[in-house]
Order: sequence, then structure tokens, then C-alpha cells
Amino acid sequence: MIKVCILGGGNVAYHLTNILLKTKNIELVQVYNRTFNNIKHLEKFTSVTNSLNQIKEADIYIICISDNCIETISKKLNFKNKLVVHTSGGIGIDELKCQANKGVFYLLQSFSKERAVNFKEIPICYEATLKKDEELLEKLAKSISNHCYKINSNQRKSIHVAAVFVNNFVNHLYHIGNEICKKNKVPFEILWPIIKETAAKIETLTPLEAQTGPAKRNDTKTLKKHQAMLTQNQQEIYTLLTKSIFNTYGEKL
Repeated sequence: MIKVCILGGGNVAYHLTNILLKTKNIELVQVYNRTFNNIKHLEKFTSVTNSLNQIKEADIYIICISDNCIETISKKLNFKNKLVVHTSGGIGIDELKCQANKGVFYLLQSFSKERAVNFKEIPICYEATLKKDEELLEKLAKSISNHCYKINSNQRKSIHVAAVFVNNFVNHLYHIGNEICKKNKVPFEILWPIIKETAAKIETLTPLEAQTGPAKRNDTKTLKKHQAMLTQNQQEIYTLLTKSIFNTYGEKL
């Protein structure tokens, strides 16, 4: 039985708490959050607290808070022979300033409290300074996911940057597409099939092979017509992406 304590009340903490409460051989001994009301609903399932002085003993302490606060809170978690980990993709293991053993437990997914996720399909990247802790994190990861990877801090940072491109930036482009549709009184759901097909296509093709569209073809007439329809901010984004696509395929035209 692995005893786990979660520190945080945001999206990652919310989903991780829910899955650990349902997982065999895992005991979620406590959830800490500075704002007690965010975790009060968990009282009937496990111990909850908003005081670091009342943190219970566990095998693994998982910090699920903003990157800016990890160093500060980790300094206060000096448990001897225990493992303290953070869940950030963008910072290294050395951001943990505690005297306890250190590690990382990064869930490579976009989380929203309003939407359920299938943990079995979520990649989990783990890292630890000690071999025995690495094995413990691997055991924890495999208890909730089918996709577990031993990844060092530099690799994880590169994964995080890549994820920003394929997730955050792409979602912002969805937003722009939605705004264009609204402005022209077109339902955004008309784009759902092409969005789904684009995502499905890269399971069998590389993104390089899957690329289509006027920028790849250097269809200048279409590109100019599109530019004329857009706001200044949208034009700047359109031009930058068009240039990047053309530079990728231009020599092959």
C-alpha cells in the first residue's frame, strides 16, 4: 500500500485526488490546500487540512500547485526518508528546495474540473533522485496509467514546450476560428469534423505528411483573400503561421 498526500486544490489536484481514491493499493491519507473550501467536499473520503503543520505521514507528497509557489511550499516539507514530488512540466526537479527525497510526477494532459478524463490513457512522466524512489513513482504511475515514462528534467521541459504548441496554441486557434464563425453567423460545429479528422490523421501520418492548405500550396490568391477578411491581430497570426508552413515546404513546391 502506497500512502499519498496531495498538496493543492486546482485542476490537477482535483483529478489526481479522484483517481487515487478509486485505486487499489493506494491510500490517499490527506489533501492539503491553503483555501479550505476548495477541498472541504473531500472530508467524507479522506483527511483534509489547510495547515502545513497538520500534514500527515505518507510515502509520497505530491505538490500540485502553480510553478511559482513550488519552491516556497517545498521548503516547508522536510520529511526524512520520504519522497516529495511536483507535477510541473515546465520546471526541473531542482526547484524542490526541501531536505526530503525529491522527484517529479508529471501528468501530460490538459485538465479541467468540468470534464472527466481517462487516466489509463494519460502519459505519466516520472523522475527521482534516488533509484528506490524512482521505482516507487513507477509503481504509482502504473497503478493509474498504461503509459508511463522515465523522463529527466530536460526532456520533460521539451515535452512541455511541445505540448504548449499542440494544445494551448491550437486551442487558441480554435477560439479564433470560433470568433470568425460567430462574426459571419456560421455555427462553429460545422468545423468539428475537420478538427477531428486532423487530430485522427496524425495517428497514421507524421504532421509533416499530414499538412494541407493554401500556405503549403503557396496559393497566393487565396492567402490574400483570407488576409482581407481578418482583424489586424488575426492577420498577424495568419501571416506568421503561413510563413512557417511555406518555409517548411517551399523547397518542395
